[in-house]
Amino acid sequence: MLQQSGDASLLRRLNSAAILRLLRDAEVLTLSELARGARVSRPTVEAIVEELVSEGWAEECPDEPGDRPRGRPARRFRFRASAGHVVGVSIGHTSVQAMVADLNGAIVAVQAIPISPDVCAADRLAAVGDLVTAVTAQAGLAVHEVAAVGVGTTGVVDGDGRVVKSVVLSDWTGVPLQAELAARLPVPVVVVENDMRLAVIAEHWRGVAQGYDDVVYLYTGTRLGLGLLIGGVPYRGAHAASGEIGKMPTGTWAAFKEVTDYAMSVEPGELRSPMESARFAIERARQGDAEASDAVRAFGVGLGESLITIVNPLDPELVVIGGSLSPAGDLLVGPVKEVFDEICLYPPLVVASELGSESITLGAVRLALNHIDKALFS
Repeated sequence: MLQQSGDASLLRRLNSAAILRLLRDAEVLTLSELARGARVSRPTVEAIVEELVSEGWAEECPDEPGDRPRGRPARRFRFRASAGHVVGVSIGHTSVQAMVADLNGAIVAVQAIPISPDVCAADRLAAVGDLVTAVTAQAGLAVHEVAAVGVGTTGVVDGDGRVVKSVVLSDWTGVPLQAELAARLPVPVVVVENDMRLAVIAEHWRGVAQGYDDVVYLYTGTRLGLGLLIGGVPYRGAHAASGEIGKMPTGTWAAFKEVTDYAMSVEPGELRSPMESARFAIERARQGDAEASDAVRAFGVGLGESLITIVNPLDPELVVIGGSLSPAGDLLVGPVKEVFDEICLYPPLVVASELGSESITLGAVRLALNHIDKALFS
């Protein structure tokens, strides 16, 4: 009898998870539609839905004026996305950003703070904790009300959320990031992942890579990074180092030479990083400067040639240019595509990201939601 009771309890939990998932995936469903979708009896559905409503996971929809049919209207229900919230955090080279989202992924609060790449690990961790507290307060929540925090960081991140190696941030190598933040934040769970893998997850979830399972994502910012999606799964690599380009032999990609030379020729006394030079040239090209246009085109060709050794053997469907240079759009997409069309056996589609520099934080939100989904629907 005890075993039978256990089986009944398990079946009830499975049915509850199935019904909750149906509500999550649809805007509104009636009891009859839930019964058909979950393949259980209507009385079972009714009992489970009442339980979900009492626990706050579902809510009954009010009748819409003018739409009421004759007779007793069918009761309609929907998933209550505000039943829980998650926080996504991106720890970058010069800033930290955080977003609060409900269980449907709707963003309800965003904050970012600048931070020096040279600050010590303790100060960076404190800044992350303070930012999470601030952004949750902006959303009208206390930190302990958050269901999960997802974190994206530059560097090689192992399965325990430890930064094994970082060539971008000082004093970051060896930091047990997941454990440190779990100790500082009163939340049930903290999950940590490499930022480039989160960026490509975000593009697959909410960006231009929706519907594509084999994707190469090029991040352009204060540094360059790569995210690889293979068969719909972010590729980690043998040492979880996928996405980290590391230091180039010349200090930066040769593709930046033309835009750097252009910026120096226009304003010789202005010292700019390679990425700042690229932004400067792109802005001038938008204004109609022919020399800037030539420099940006050469930059795009250089990016395409640099990506060939990745694109040719991987044979992706899509290449996404993301990060802070993604607003350049066709100024970069066109030259990169021309290189692929000339060299690749099967040239992939090339597009600019519409998520820009927020892709990592959105990916961290999705990381946290994935953890919650496992608890709700498994």
